[in-house]
Amino acid sequence: MSDEDPTQRRVEDWWRTEIIDMAPGEIRYRGYPVEDLIGRVSFPQMIWLMLRGELPSAIEASLLDAALTAAVDHGPQAPGVAIARMAATCGVGLNNAMASGLNALGDVHGGAGEQAATLYSAIAARVDDSAALEEAVSAELDAIAAGGGYAPGFGHRFHPVDPRAPRLLALVDQAATSGAVSGRFAAIGRAVEAALAERKGKTIPMNIDGATAVIYTELGFSPPLARGLFCLSRSVGILAHAWEQTQQGGRNKGPIPRDMIWTYDGPGERPVPESD
Repeated sequence: MSDEDPTQRRVEDWWRTEIIDMAPGEIRYRGYPVEDLIGRVSFPQMIWLMLRGELPSAIEASLLDAALTAAVDHGPQAPGVAIARMAATCGVGLNNAMASGLNALGDVHGGAGEQAATLYSAIAARVDDSAALEEAVSAELDAIAAGGGYAPGFGHRFHPVDPRAPRLLALVDQAATSGAVSGRFAAIGRAVEAALAERKGKTIPMNIDGATAVIYTELGFSPPLARGLFCLSRSVGILAHAWEQTQQGGRNKGPIPRDMIWTYDGPGERPVPESD
């Protein structure tokens, strides 16, 4: 069948991608032969290449690596991890346990990084439209408050100061000093933190989601990718916990020990009505 055949062309064009080119004995990612990438390109660099189309600089790859490393795990109390561990006791494979945990990552659990990146981007857009930084921050925080929400990426229910955030910001500052990133979004994140402190009368420190959102926006990733990248990062912890639970054993483990019963606050015992 010739290359001019319209049916073949329609089939070939059904899926269009700039990501991978493949033929018998050939695999190229974004034009790079896979055999040339293997052993020369790190996993964070590969993530960047697949998402962005080009290889990152060394500093860009290092920042992405830092953000991915920082968010891999937060313990079995994190719902995604707990779900994966419970699934692992139900006789499913590691991939099923991982998928179960990853599917719990949504707007409430796992979405704050994307939301913080959206906030920072909205503030940057206001500044680009001639607003002062403090004015832009205030306007966005007012909009969040009017909707009954809270500023994503700040405060933590476990950590008075999230130990991951200052380290990540320090790395951004170093990269900005070298000119690898602008430092603009780090300044925006800090301005939000300062505005929250003024409004609340106490410091509400930036957390891991706010700090990784700084990195992802500094690196030019769109806000939805902040969530996708978080899922890639947390999948490492989820895999580790699912595997550990598999090694520990246990069958059908629920969220609480079997000798402890949940609180029941429904009707007391009562007879079934006699039928007519």
